Amino acid sequence: MPAGLRELKKQQTRQAISDTATRLFLERGFEAVTIAEIAAAAQVAKMTVTNYFPRKEDLALDYHETFTAALARTVASRADGESALAALRREFLAAVERHDPAIGFTGRDFARMIADSPGLTARLRELHDQREDALARTLAAETSAAPGDLTPRAAAALLTAAHRTLFQHAMDLALEGRSDQEIAAALTRSARQVFGLLDASLADYAVRGERS
Repeated sequence: MPAGLRELKKQQTRQAISDTATRLFLERGFEAVTIAEIAAAAQVAKMTVTNYFPRKEDLALDYHETFTAALARTVASRADGESALAALRREFLAAVERHDPAIGFTGRDFARMIADSPGLTARLRELHDQREDALARTLAAETSAAPGDLTPRAAAALLTAAHRTLFQHAMDLALEGRSDQEIAAALTRSARQVFGLLDASLADYAVRGERS
C-alpha cells in the first residue's frame, strides 16, 4: 500500500476509534466505559486502541495536540507590528465566530461528561498547563529573553489564564443548555473584558518586529 494511503487509513482508523469512544462515553459516562468495550464496538484489537491513544482521557479529548499548541502557534505566526496579546485576542474572537470546540463549543452532553469525570477534569487541567508551557517557550524565543528572565513565563501565565477563564465560561454556558449563538454572544463580550484587563501590562509586549 502506498505511504499516502497507509497514512490515510491510519487517520481513518484513529477517527473511527475516537468517534466510537465518544459515543459510548456520552451514553454511559466516561468512567463506566472500558478500553476493551471501545475496541469491541470499534471492531479493532484492544492494543490498536492503546497504540493510537495511550491515555484513555485522550479518546474523549482527541484535540489535545492541537489544543496545547494553539496559543504558541498563534503567537509565532502573528503579523508584523502585532503583539502577542493582540494576536491571541484576534484569534480567540475568530474562533468564537466559527464556534470552535477547542474554546468550549462542545454541546451540553459533552460538557456534562467532562464535568462529571474526575479523570477528564484532571486531564483538561494538564492540557491547560502544557499549553502555558508551550506559550512560554515561544514567547522566550520570540523576545530573545535572557536565561532566567521570568517575563515570558509570567506573560504566558497571564495569557493562558485568560483562555482558561473563557473556556470555563463557555463550558458553564453549555451546561446551562445555551445555544451556540448565545454562547458566542456571551464569549464575545467576555473576551473583550478579560483580554482588556491585560492591555495595561501586555499591549506592548512581544510585538512582532521588536525585541524586548
